[in-house]
Amino acid sequence: MFGRIGTQELLLILALVLIIFGPRKLPEIGRSLGRGLKEFKQAAIELRESVDIEEEKEQVSKERNSEN
Repeated sequence: MFGRIGTQELLLILALVLIIFGPRKLPEIGRSLGRGLKEFKQAAIELRESVDIEEEKEQVSKERNSEN
């Protein structure tokens, strides 16, 4: 119930944002949100890569220990 935003709710939110910030600020807000999402995605990718590297290192060390 609370997890889904329908079309009417989305339109209401957009109307409120337009009223509060005005049409001149909307492009600036959109750019800021876009940059923030881009940085968040990049950080998530870097975190995933570092975790994958650590898992590979652990696997290699386990294989070396099992060989000895």
